[in-house]
Amino acid sequence: MKKILALMGSSRINKNTDILLDSMLKGAEDKGYEINKIYISKENISPCKGCNYCGIKGECVINDDMAKIYDYLDNSDIFILAAPLYFNTVNGMTKNLIDRCQRYWSVKYKLGGDYKRNHDRRGIFLAVGGAEYSHDQFSATIPTIDLFFKAINAKYIGNYFVSNTDNISVQERKDIKDEIYEIGYNIDEVENFYIHR
Repeated sequence: MKKILALMGSSRINKNTDILLDSMLKGAEDKGYEINKIYISKENISPCKGCNYCGIKGECVINDDMAKIYDYLDNSDIFILAAPLYFNTVNGMTKNLIDRCQRYWSVKYKLGGDYKRNHDRRGIFLAVGGAEYSHDQFSATIPTIDLFFKAINAKYIGNYFVSNTDNISVQERKDIKDEIYEIGYNIDEVENFYIHR
């Protein structure tokens, strides 16, 4: 069975982002997938220094908890990144982890490596925003997430966005939890979805 890496990018455990992610993971778990969930806020991840060590050696010079996450990134098949919106894009701790994936860009494009090119890897992005429904509330996140999934050679198959969480929590939205459970249950078959609730 394929392995799922779930990256939870909010420091608010058991709140909107986490509940959304767990609802999807419950579906995947019930289907029998192996799941590794990382709470980014609990990891010691330093910012990228822009030192270009990865552009020369193909590895990151920083010795911190990102080493463990690199291992999960290298050995997983499906990636779910979940983050809240801060100023209409992913929050700082999530972006920090993404920045540290410069290592993969360097391996692929600067050093000419063949990182996971022929592997069937899939990426899904989940996000919550406090403002009332706005069609473009999440639009600034998509280019960054697209490049993140490209760097790790995962096909970006879908977004699930939830607005208005300042007024109605995800916990109160059974329709959302049921829908995202079904996506999780069918995670290896779903293709190209964009859902905004």
